[in-house]
Amino acid sequence: MNKCVFLDRDGVLNVERGDYTWLVDDFKIIDGVPEAIGKLKNAGFLIVVVTNQSGISQGIYTRAQMQACHDKLMKNTRFLIDRIYYCPYHPSVTASLARKPGTLMIEKAVAKFNIDLQQSWMVGDRPRDIECGQKMGLKTIMIADKAQDGCMPDHYAANLLQAVEEIIL
Repeated sequence: MNKCVFLDRDGVLNVERGDYTWLVDDFKIIDGVPEAIGKLKNAGFLIVVVTNQSGISQGIYTRAQMQACHDKLMKNTRFLIDRIYYCPYHPSVTASLARKPGTLMIEKAVAKFNIDLQQSWMVGDRPRDIECGQKMGLKTIMIADKAQDGCMPDHYAANLLQAVEEIIL
């Protein structure tokens, strides 16, 4: 079985703008992310991105615009990310088990890549990311500078590079 690190996108891999990020020019990779991804791969982890992209179902941006951002992410991380799963639905438009804190994106990855959940991690910057990981029995790391009410991750980190140091101890 394979070990995996599941990563949220906005706020973990690219700069969180506080609004939807769908234009390539606004999609800024966070410093240290390519290095962090490389370290995880060298340590034998699969890398799977799981991201809510509800702006699609709300008509704010298209799948093609989102894909252009993902293409930039893949290029800037030397194509080391094994898969990007996204949920295009917003709860006001369509209910979905894939939308975090739902677990369907992770369940799909587990089935596709034969992932051992006991050896795997979820890294996110929102309580819904941590809740999703916990539902699946993953170890969790919150990218945050302070605790958030009701959210109890296993660890906190300032950024992905710091999170990776905890993961590959």
